[in-house]
Amino acid sequence: MKIQRILIVLLITVFISCSKAQSPTPEDVAPSELTIKATPSTDNSGNVSFEAKATNAVDYEFDFGNGVYKSVATGIITYKYTKSGTYTVKVIAKSAGGKLASLTTKVTVEVGGLALVWSDEFNTAGSPDPSKWGYDIGTGSGGWGNQEAQYYTSRTDNVVVSNGTLKITAKAENFSGSNYTSARMLTKGKFSFQYGKVEVRAKLPEGGGTWPAIWALGEDINTVGWPACGEIDIMEHLGNSLNKIYFTLHYPGHSGGNATGSHAMIPNVTNEFKVYSIEWTAQSIVFFVDGVKYYTFPNNSSVPYNKKFFLIMNIAMGGTFGGAIDPAFKSGTMEIDYVRVYQ
Repeated sequence: MKIQRILIVLLITVFISCSKAQSPTPEDVAPSELTIKATPSTDNSGNVSFEAKATNAVDYEFDFGNGVYKSVATGIITYKYTKSGTYTVKVIAKSAGGKLASLTTKVTVEVGGLALVWSDEFNTAGSPDPSKWGYDIGTGSGGWGNQEAQYYTSRTDNVVVSNGTLKITAKAENFSGSNYTSARMLTKGKFSFQYGKVEVRAKLPEGGGTWPAIWALGEDINTVGWPACGEIDIMEHLGNSLNKIYFTLHYPGHSGGNATGSHAMIPNVTNEFKVYSIEWTAQSIVFFVDGVKYYTFPNNSSVPYNKKFFLIMNIAMGGTFGGAIDPAFKSGTMEIDYVRVYQ
C-alpha cells in the first residue's frame, strides 16, 4: 500500500508539472491585435503623432523609416521629421516575456513651405460658425448689380452644415418680393489675408440659371469701391453652361464683361467633388482644379492684388451672367467639404 501511495503521488506531481508546462504565463504570450495610427500635423512642421496598441504588449519600438528608432511603453509618441517625404514606419510590440509582433504603415510628411493658417472643415452641424462667416442679406438693391433674381438669407433653409459638409441652397419660393432665395456667406471683418493658397472642395448645383461662385474681394471695398478693390473669382459656373468653369479677375479697366480670365471644361462638376484653388503671390495668381493648372494671371504693382482680401461663397440666380432661369427649377445646392487657406 505504501508503494501504491508513492506511485500515486509521483503520477500527480508529473501531471501537475505537465499541466503547468502546457499553460503559458501571460508574459509568454505574444502581443496580438496590433494597430498603428499616424496623424501628420497640418502646419508643415514635420510633426507626426503615432499611437500603437496591442493586447499583451508592455513596450513598443518605433522605426520611423529614416534610421531613427525609439521605444515607448505607452505606444504613444510624437516624432518630428526634418525632411518632406513618404516614410515606411515599423512598430514592434513586445510582451513581458520578450515575444514580438510587428506592423508597418506609410506616412507622408510635409516640412516647410506653406502652413495652414485658416480653415473651416464644416464638422459641426447647424448654422455655419459665426466666428468665421457673416452674410449679405437681401437683394443688394437691384440684384447685386447684376439683375439677379434671388433674395439672400441666413436661414438654415438656405445655408446649413450637416453630415460634414456645408450646403448653400437656392430655392424657388416667394420671399420678400423675390421669386428665389439663396445665401451669400463671407469672411469680411472676420478673416482676410494677403498672398497664399486657397483650397475649396465643392460639388456644384444643377439647374438652368444657377450661378455658384467661390471668390474674394479686396478688404478695402467700403473705402475704394468696386472694381478698385479688386475681385478674384476662384470658381464660377453657370447651370446654362454645364461643366464650364470660369477663372476671372475684375479690376479697373477690366471689370464686368471686360474682365480678365479664362475657362475650362471640367467633367462632372455637379455630381462629383472638385478642389478649386489658387496660388497667389506678388508675381502671379494661378488657378487650379484638382491640382491641374488652368490659368495664370501676372500680378504686379499696377493691379489691386497686393493687399488683403476676404472670401465669399454664394449661389446667385439668373442675372446678366447667370442667364435665363429654367421655369422648372425647384432647388439647387452647392455642397462644400472644406475651405482652407495656407501661407
